Amino acid sequence: MLSLDPKELTVQRLHQLLLGAIGPRPIAFASTLDAQGNANLAPFSFFNVFSANPPILVFSPARSGRTGQSKDTYNNAKAIPEVVINVVNYNMVHQMSLASSPYAPGVDEFVKAGFTALASHKVAPFRVAEAPVQFECKVQQIIELGQEGGAGNLIICEVLQMHIHESLLNEHGLIDQHKIDLVARMGADWYCRANTASMFEIKKPISTCGIGYDALPPDIKNSQVLSANDLGQLAGIEELPNETDVNEYKLIELSSLFLDLEANANALETALHHRAKELLSENQLEEAWLTLLSFNN
Repeated sequence: MLSLDPKELTVQRLHQLLLGAIGPRPIAFASTLDAQGNANLAPFSFFNVFSANPPILVFSPARSGRTGQSKDTYNNAKAIPEVVINVVNYNMVHQMSLASSPYAPGVDEFVKAGFTALASHKVAPFRVAEAPVQFECKVQQIIELGQEGGAGNLIICEVLQMHIHESLLNEHGLIDQHKIDLVARMGADWYCRANTASMFEIKKPISTCGIGYDALPPDIKNSQVLSANDLGQLAGIEELPNETDVNEYKLIELSSLFLDLEANANALETALHHRAKELLSENQLEEAWLTLLSFNN
């Protein structure tokens, strides 16, 4: 494994490695006003949500790595401590990229990138009408991380008002992750799109506890087929299936496999582990366990 000391790298090289390794990164499409009231719009991928109570978003318009100069967004937030953070989806990604061009201060990126400026309810900067979600924020604090090129400036914002296109909501009033069609930044010129092909679901163990990796039976833990990640998925089950359920599943779902390989225990065990791996890829955790436990039943 390559081992590097950041202090021994150029800023450009370090920046490229950081962005190549840490992603996908959500995009804060930040709308601000300068001291003269001119609109500015720029995207930043050093961004995330850090609190729900109060609702806090943080993004960082870093100093230019080439010139060391501060971004217009940073200067504007210092002059007028308000910002609208617009969420970026696939339908607006090329316009968003265009807005990141190094236009001179005072140039309106709403106009340059063809976006519609909407008046906000509680802050002065405009919202992007095309954005699926818009957060009106007041700037709570700005933390300067350095004075050289590449240094970040953390802009800590409290959300005062949210705007969500109703077409994105599901029957529970929550944002449907397929409908919002988010995009995110990767390294170099790469982006990724959060759609059906790239998204997968893992139930979060908020109020449940899995049996744990250490509780896996030795023959499963030492599998030559199942990966460590597969084993972690298996270890997330709260309770192992009982013997009755295992036998029933074996007779109904696995009988042909047992008949075909009854004379070769090693081949049978391997086949069961391959089937369990396939079931895990389909998020069928209980069925995977029933398959694995059937070998010794």
